[in-house]
Amino acid sequence: MKTLYLLRHAKSSWDDPALDDFDRPLSKRGRTAAPLVGRYMAEHGWQPDRAMVSPAVRARDTWRLVSAELPAPVKTRFEPAIYMAEPEALLSLLRETEALGSVILVGHNPGLETLAARLAGPGSDPQARARMTEKFPTAALARLDVAELKPGGAALTDFIRPRDLPS
Repeated sequence: MKTLYLLRHAKSSWDDPALDDFDRPLSKRGRTAAPLVGRYMAEHGWQPDRAMVSPAVRARDTWRLVSAELPAPVKTRFEPAIYMAEPEALLSLLRETEALGSVILVGHNPGLETLAARLAGPGSDPQARARMTEKFPTAALARLDVAELKPGGAALTDFIRPRDLPS
């Protein structure tokens, strides 16, 4: 894999306290933010070859809204192991896709944020790293150029937050 995109699901709704965490839908803010990220990806030519997505409702809905903005369909795999996974489990899943040119993983914190921080090594953009270290908010996207899928084996090139994008 040459390029890895790590996308945290967009903001979810807590309006229905009876819903299980897995079943929480996106909030209005989340439904607004996700397409902004997809448009940004499309404008910059960031087209993943494969998507690995948590089957949680908020992650599936995030990917549906992001991918609708991309110029071409992306082969998508809904992977139960992503839901609330530890970074090591996410890394193991990503190793299955190493032959691909680019992969997007849509998941959850804290595992996603920790994975991004561990992968980002020498050559990472200092400003992108500072923004990511400050906070990995909902619908944020980390873009990494991958040399090896191991700690420090990638360069964080971009870190996109919805609040930084024009609406």
